[in-house]
Amino acid sequence: MTNERDQLRHAVTRQPADFIAWVMLADAELGMGDIGAGEAAALRALQLRPEHPEALARLGRARWMQGRHDAAANLLQRACQLAPQHPGMAVWLAHVLEDAHQPEAAADAYRRAHALAPGEAYMAAQRLNWQRRLCDWRDLDALSQQVRHAVAQGNPAVEPFAFLSEEASAGEQLACARQRANVVVHSVPRLPPARVRHHGPLRIGFLSNGFGAHPTGLLTVALFEQLRAHPQLQVHLFALNGDDGSALRARLHAAASALHDVSGQAHARIAQHIRETGIDLLFDLRGWGGGGTPEVLAMRPAPLQLNWLAYPGTSGAPWIDHVLADAFVLPPALEPAFSEQVLRLPRAFQPSDNTRQLEAPPTRSACGLPEQGVVFCCFNNSYKLNPRSMHRLLQVLRGVPGSVLWLLSGPGQADQRLREVARQQQVDPQRLVFMAKLPHPQYLARYQLADLFLDTHPYNAHTTASDALWAGCPVLTTPGQTFAARVAGSLNHHLGLDEMNMADDASFVARAIALGNDPGDLQALRTRLRQARNDRDLFDMQGFAADFSAMAQQLAGRHGWRGIDAG
Repeated sequence: MTNERDQLRHAVTRQPADFIAWVMLADAELGMGDIGAGEAAALRALQLRPEHPEALARLGRARWMQGRHDAAANLLQRACQLAPQHPGMAVWLAHVLEDAHQPEAAADAYRRAHALAPGEAYMAAQRLNWQRRLCDWRDLDALSQQVRHAVAQGNPAVEPFAFLSEEASAGEQLACARQRANVVVHSVPRLPPARVRHHGPLRIGFLSNGFGAHPTGLLTVALFEQLRAHPQLQVHLFALNGDDGSALRARLHAAASALHDVSGQAHARIAQHIRETGIDLLFDLRGWGGGGTPEVLAMRPAPLQLNWLAYPGTSGAPWIDHVLADAFVLPPALEPAFSEQVLRLPRAFQPSDNTRQLEAPPTRSACGLPEQGVVFCCFNNSYKLNPRSMHRLLQVLRGVPGSVLWLLSGPGQADQRLREVARQQQVDPQRLVFMAKLPHPQYLARYQLADLFLDTHPYNAHTTASDALWAGCPVLTTPGQTFAARVAGSLNHHLGLDEMNMADDASFVARAIALGNDPGDLQALRTRLRQARNDRDLFDMQGFAADFSAMAQQLAGRHGWRGIDAG
């Protein structure tokens, strides 16, 4: 990509009226994360050919990357009007409409793109992913089969994060991630090799777009605060997101040796900054999730690079050396499906903020809940509420008279669609109660009104499971055969509550119904959870920091690091 970009820069210098070269340069610059240069190239193309759809589309993409979603939507809608048979523009428009909070219009654009190119796996995968978010299950099986077939055929068009929601094996997930990684690794240059320092404190870097009021910030902040007591480590946070003004951002800034705001910077500049900081171990806290920058990691800014926490699967990437896990979430049987060498902590791999205080909950009626009856909850994102998961949740409702299911409200018409599914499965739609997204303290307090968290499959509750357990709400789950399907099970296991890890859907439904119809048993379970929260190590961040520090030092020691006092 860099060589191509340099060639295009030279081409437009040599022939400044070459419209196609300017459009291609805009693509190349935006692909390398250089938004300003990409915008400038798109504007120059529009000067040469005003209202040309290709130039409008590139400027729309630049506006999207700048976070100017309404302007981006206007530009891409105009481009699509001028080029109605162009599936790529329809997909870009759909992306922008997502971020402009027009979810149903985004779905229409994805469907239009797929209709224009029905054989293209990328179009199918984008449509499938967004329909899952909207709980729109039209053509779901056919779309999923097309996407899985594309992965099996070696097509790199499928995004690994979205693929985690499919009923695919760990081996299929590896193939998907590896195919995407192969595209990225050939598009960026590598920095010269670096080595772990031989002495002095280890410089540990963390790269994420979640350093703020975000699940990643929530999970890591107390750990980073505890790591300040370990002088062998210097913690450097590289924030792909700007300062959101949140209390979490302030805590993260105070906890780290340094917080580097690299938001909006070109990939090469971020990688060079990490290199200049002298990072020894770099943890990728985003992976293939949205807002991540695999291109930065592919440049190899640090001598050792690790996949941890935010992406629950293998990176499939040659630039990631290790994955950090635990023995439950990533047992030896799963290792062949991981491209990384596996490092395991002696506790659950997922930290949490154990400094949180629970606010007093609102009344049940204020939350739209009935005054009596069992409250089952599942505050997972809407894309995890697939037909299989909803079927078993509705079976539980049928088996526990007077109970309700409390869900997080989804985008667009997702809530109405789920109520229609309930009606079709002979459950009163009003027994589904939806909670709007709330600030974290208010959301956390509401778990005190829920009796039991019912998990999804194959993509478990992760941060939501940790939240529920911290707030005293037990989690029922069915650990599967992939990392993403074993996280909630790992949390239960490390609390000593393996009884809440069920073997299959039938036992899941039976256990939930039994608990729902036995208030005494349910109360006893909640009492055991409260005790386990205090006695077990799941929420012990001082102990987690000690284990994490020991792991980092042992890994660095294998690569020549001799300690803080070595000279």
